[in-house]
Amino acid sequence: MLITIGCNDSKRAARDDCGRIASKGVSAMFLSREPFGTTADGKAVECFTLRNDCNMTVQIITYGGIITSLRVPDRAGRLADVVLGFNTLPEYLAGHPFFGALVGRYGNRIAGARFTLNGREYRLAANDGANHLHGGLAGFDKKLWEAEPIRDEREVGVKLTYLSPDGEEGYPGNLATTVTYHLNGQNELSVHYEATTDRPTVVNLTQHSYFNLAGEGSGTILEHEMMIDADRVTAVGPDLIPTGELQPVAGTALDFRTPGAIGAAIARVPGGYDHNYVLNKDGREPSLAARVREPHSGRVLEVFTTEPGMQFYSANFLDGSLKGKAGAAYGEHSGFCLETQHFPDSPNQPAFPSTVLNPGETYRHLTIFKFSA
Repeated sequence: MLITIGCNDSKRAARDDCGRIASKGVSAMFLSREPFGTTADGKAVECFTLRNDCNMTVQIITYGGIITSLRVPDRAGRLADVVLGFNTLPEYLAGHPFFGALVGRYGNRIAGARFTLNGREYRLAANDGANHLHGGLAGFDKKLWEAEPIRDEREVGVKLTYLSPDGEEGYPGNLATTVTYHLNGQNELSVHYEATTDRPTVVNLTQHSYFNLAGEGSGTILEHEMMIDADRVTAVGPDLIPTGELQPVAGTALDFRTPGAIGAAIARVPGGYDHNYVLNKDGREPSLAARVREPHSGRVLEVFTTEPGMQFYSANFLDGSLKGKAGAAYGEHSGFCLETQHFPDSPNQPAFPSTVLNPGETYRHLTIFKFSA
């Protein structure tokens, strides 16, 4: 199925550059919906393709809400796929390090795979040594989401829903979750998260795309220039569990307040970057968290979010055993992740911003990935 939204060129307003349209203009937006194979138990997986009139194209599958492809232009208008991943469903089903996936119920780590809420201890799956990581053994990244296309004059998208039953992976409450991807004519891919529960629980959702702005499979991201608007990180121990201290980045290899190459100081970071940055935020409106530029292509990614934190991960655990869409092996530092979130282990850290969701409340989170060149 192909759906086209827009108007002919004679009705469009003037542009200041590709995708930037005057307030009365309407851009041509495209949405298609196609099969993407079946799961081991015979359930159909679909792929949604979103495209704007700059030819920025995003492909999302209903298995794991995974962004399988994201093609954006460079300074000369040449397109490249800037996210790591695979071409086929069996490759995703065979296991991977959360390439492009939605992560939940709780993104990042929970110490000891347990937490106490309202005087009751809940035990979770220990899938990262003794700790719980990214929702457990079968988190949201491995679920089949219901999908509904979204379309209007200015953007196209897909609305994904999943009901996580009480007790899944050890979490309390039936959690009704909605994640909506939108693509507009300004080369912005927005991710809207909402969730409600019928019992007190904890929630921390995120998106786990691995970016390489030179193109997936093109080598490392060490020359990418990174800026992160954060004065502090949550200090961690050897198991990457927060100690509770908010550590200043000034004078350390974690300081990206001024743009600098990712590889410039990575040798001074044991194991590479895998740190939660405490964003410099005032209020809940989306604000700039990070800006990344790839110097050869000129591609720029800006990340805006409502969340208080963001995990910067430099793909330290990729070892070349996985091959991507163009056949290239994904080695160490082949991509980077910017996972907007609440802080790791917040359920066990009372001084951190709370991740508790109660009945009658709605969890909301918005992150925008904006591309330019």
